[in-house]
Amino acid sequence: MFETNDSLNIKLLDFGSARKMGKNEALHGVYGTAYYVAPECLSGDYDEKCDVWSVGVLLYILLSGHPPFDGANDIQILEEVKRGHFTVEGGAWDYVSNEAKDLIC
Repeated sequence: MFETNDSLNIKLLDFGSARKMGKNEALHGVYGTAYYVAPECLSGDYDEKCDVWSVGVLLYILLSGHPPFDGANDIQILEEVKRGHFTVEGGAWDYVSNEAKDLIC
């Protein structure tokens, strides 16, 4: 039997900047790793919903073997994150179910 207690939730993030958030609390400041950071984090005002983006990036990497946004350095990667354009076609994606692709999109 699974417990549904909110205290059992697990969040994945850069643990160096981890902190507990209150309900309906917004975070301020720019934190995150270029490959995984959500675009709204780059503006410096965001909430826990940015975690959904990061989980999507992790899933993308697990299914395809490479990040959805890439560049020669963090600045280029962050520019790609801001654009938000990625593909789930060709290469490794030919072997991924449509349901998994829909989940990422």
